[in-house]
Amino acid sequence: MTRQKTKYVCKDCGYETPRWLGKCPSCGEWGSLIEEVSSLKPGRRLGDVSMGCAPRPITELESTGAMRLTSGISELDRVLGGGIVPGSLVLIGGDPGIGKSTLLLQVSGAVSRDVHVLYVSGEESSNQVKLRADRLGIYSDNLLVMPEVDMERIEHWIRNISPGLVVVDSIQTVFTKDLSSAPGSVSQVSECAGRLMRTAKELEIPICIVGHVTKQGAIAGPRVLEHIVDTVLYFEGERHHSFRVLRCVKNRFGSTNEIGVFQMRDTGLSEVSNPSEVFLSGRSRMVSGSCVTASVEGTRPILAEIEALATRTPFGVPRRTTTGVDSNRVAIILAVLEKRAGLGLSSCDVYVSVAGGARLNEPATDLAIACAIASSFRNALCHPDLVIIGEVGLSGEIRAVNRIESRVAEAAKLGFGKCMIPAPNVGLRINHENLQVISVRTIGDALELAMKR
Repeated sequence: MTRQKTKYVCKDCGYETPRWLGKCPSCGEWGSLIEEVSSLKPGRRLGDVSMGCAPRPITELESTGAMRLTSGISELDRVLGGGIVPGSLVLIGGDPGIGKSTLLLQVSGAVSRDVHVLYVSGEESSNQVKLRADRLGIYSDNLLVMPEVDMERIEHWIRNISPGLVVVDSIQTVFTKDLSSAPGSVSQVSECAGRLMRTAKELEIPICIVGHVTKQGAIAGPRVLEHIVDTVLYFEGERHHSFRVLRCVKNRFGSTNEIGVFQMRDTGLSEVSNPSEVFLSGRSRMVSGSCVTASVEGTRPILAEIEALATRTPFGVPRRTTTGVDSNRVAIILAVLEKRAGLGLSSCDVYVSVAGGARLNEPATDLAIACAIASSFRNALCHPDLVIIGEVGLSGEIRAVNRIESRVAEAAKLGFGKCMIPAPNVGLRINHENLQVISVRTIGDALELAMKR
């Protein structure tokens, strides 16, 4: 007979306690402890010493750095650091309907041209997967589809087939019979992810798993899930926009700052080789409150349009609404504009947005946000051929930013005539014949030079 045990597990961090608590002692979240009844079969031995690999000198080990598997999608290979590493476990999260399954099915179709691919669908039947494959134009005998949620059966077929790539959609639907808790619970997700990780390392087979996200945008399940896997990718984008951004937040085999840009079409996800041109395609040049900035995501500079709207509020407390930028950072910029530039924004509603559904998180976009807000407040146009780059300090000074050469080069490549940069960056190697570089030291100087006369 099995041994049953009742415990309370935090759904955010995986902390376990024998009794219920209102607040998790580990992560501090309220109401995150849920009750689980787990059963463990007798005689199950964890960490059997008769199994595993014997210790070996590191000089005798072979490096697999150059043996990456090409996914067939260059944007995904860029985010992964050059391709899929054999034996790696990749987790892809995102909002429902954002395109996670579509992306992985396209990858499966591309990889199946050379090797066998096992696509495990826990949410859809084989006919439903076939309908999506027909829409994407995927026809390959090497692509094997298996609608299964039993972890033991999945492991059995992985070992029998020995595919070149395994896709599990999704990890919240997979369960193991060794635990009596429901699929998607903390213990089930942790155990199944751990088994997939051990299978991937043992057989040197790359495995991609799909993870659901919570209302806050984090991957559902215990936080330990992100620690188990080798790579964590987030699929971002507004459902009302056709553009999708694949962002890497953890990568043991490459950079964690790379992004890939896609566009959702009727035939699936298509790569966007020049995101700057796409994000600026619908820009209006004759409207106040619009500025262009250069942000660096990984090794790629991207130009994006910052839109702002400042209007008098009839209420006592003004609203501050942001989309695509950090709201706390915008609040600091508003305080600097009021204190150092003399703009009376305390009685105005301020709305700031990044056009195209992009998200900008680096401080180099501060000056563009400040100029867009000031342009809307003064109802004065910014120069339409000006790219604004710089970090704003609390005293109103403009601080230097990194990768200024690549930012200016991207602005020159897209035909902009002027580029505003911090004065400390002027000494770097910036040489473009058709681009005028303007240096500023304070927020006041930047506002005067940015407004169109």
